[in-house]
Amino acid sequence: MAVPKRRTSKQRKRKRRTHYKAPENVYQPCPKCGDPKRPHRVCPTCGYYGDREVVQIDDF
Repeated sequence: MAVPKRRTSKQRKRKRRTHYKAPENVYQPCPKCGDPKRPHRVCPTCGYYGDREVVQIDDF
C-alpha cells in the first residue's frame, strides 16, 4: 500500500486547488415577464414557471 513519504505542504495543496472555482451564476429572461431569472426556477417577479402560475406574488 502506497504511503506518502512527506506531508503535503499548504502551499503545494493550494497551488493544486487553484482551478477549483464556484461556477458563475447563469440568468435567462423569464418567458412571461422578461425579467432575468435562474433556469429551472420560479420567476421571483411574476411567480410563473413556464406557462403556469406556481406562486402568487402580492403587489405592494
